[in-house]
Amino acid sequence: MPVSGVPLRPLIAATAAYSAPALIVLSAFAVYEAISIWHGAAIWAVLTATTFLVLRRQHAALVAMRRYVERSADRWSQAAETERPAGFGDQVLSDLAAAVDRLVRQTRAETSRATTLIQAREMVIDAVAEPLLVLARGGHVSGANRAAHRLLGISVVGRDLSEVLRHPQVLEAANEVMTGGPPASVEVTLALPTERVFAVRIDPLPAIAADGAAAVLMLSDLTGLKRAERMRADFIANVSHELRTPLASIVGFIETLLGPARDDTAARGRFLEIMNQQAQRMARLVADLLSLSRIEQNEHLPPTGRIDLGQILGTVKATLDVVAQNKAMTIVLDVAPDLPPVPGEADELQQVFQNLVDNAIKYGRTGTSVTITARLAQEWHPSMPRTQGASTGKSQPRALSVAVADRGAGIARQHLPRLTERFYRIDVARSREAGGTGLGLAIVKHILNRHRGALAIDSAEGQGSTFTVYLPEYPG
Repeated sequence: MPVSGVPLRPLIAATAAYSAPALIVLSAFAVYEAISIWHGAAIWAVLTATTFLVLRRQHAALVAMRRYVERSADRWSQAAETERPAGFGDQVLSDLAAAVDRLVRQTRAETSRATTLIQAREMVIDAVAEPLLVLARGGHVSGANRAAHRLLGISVVGRDLSEVLRHPQVLEAANEVMTGGPPASVEVTLALPTERVFAVRIDPLPAIAADGAAAVLMLSDLTGLKRAERMRADFIANVSHELRTPLASIVGFIETLLGPARDDTAARGRFLEIMNQQAQRMARLVADLLSLSRIEQNEHLPPTGRIDLGQILGTVKATLDVVAQNKAMTIVLDVAPDLPPVPGEADELQQVFQNLVDNAIKYGRTGTSVTITARLAQEWHPSMPRTQGASTGKSQPRALSVAVADRGAGIARQHLPRLTERFYRIDVARSREAGGTGLGLAIVKHILNRHRGALAIDSAEGQGSTFTVYLPEYPG
């Protein structure tokens, strides 16, 4: 059947080319009078018309086939099938159309698999916790995962590595890897925007990708590990120093008592008293170290019991009343009558408030008072994790606050963020004279961490300090 849309000019040219031999033969017959001119012309006209019709049909099929192939190329990225024209003129073209259909289906399936694989790889890369960059030859960044965007900014892709990580060791290592060198690792300190330590690992890709990707750069944050190592070293140094000082004093007095003061009764009594004080100081330090270690081991386990804060605060007051009276001080306890029980470990919370009240007595002025105020908190402290108050029918979680206030010399504001660090002291000599180990507030912090609570410190020089403990009403 005829197919419309066939170009006429090339069809006429092809018909003329095919009918030219017949015209030459018929002309020769006419010259030799084998046939008349009119008979020759009629025969040539019939042959030309037949050739035209045959070529027209075949040419139409070829044009349809070309258009079908063109449309099939567009189908590679589409889900719908393209309808095949009604006919292609002969079996060869029909077989060719069927082959095109198979090629399209296979190509579409392979494209779908490749797309799925690429998406899966991108999801895996994005799920990697460490920042990861894909480097192309020439030194620019051709890809990055979510962690890299969070660390380095969303505009990292397309920029030169020297703009993203301005560190000579990283750039040198990346250049060596991308020019055929082996994998490289360097440890660098970067300001992003705060100073952080990273282990940078650069590995070459087995083959250069179509986008020019030649290597992968991964940054592992060592800041926490380095800080922990430094804290461990500082902790050991501090413990050694804190134990060495009283121990050296005791050893010195023992040597004196065994030597020149062997028979000096007055000196022996004085030295033994000092040795007793130093031994008690070491005993307090060891006890606090053991207490801190025990608390840290259980810090991830929230308490399961419920305690009465008023009862614990009453016990603390009764225990330290005598200590306060020795400085002509008083402890004033003000507990709201409607305080609900809170989740907690009684012994640990008693240690928290005993440490805070004891500090208030130590550093408060003689003749003043230490005030303990327990209330329902007016607002949720921002450093406290959200609790399950909503699951118990409460629309908003509630917290209890216990404030311990003294009338001492106060604390300069720059010291407040570091008060809960181990062995951190504002005045070392005064702290040792008062019998402090430098671990009391560190113990308080870790106990409150276990109870999902928080400690807020407010102080003004010359006016005193207030340490406020926040505890959730419901378990975290």
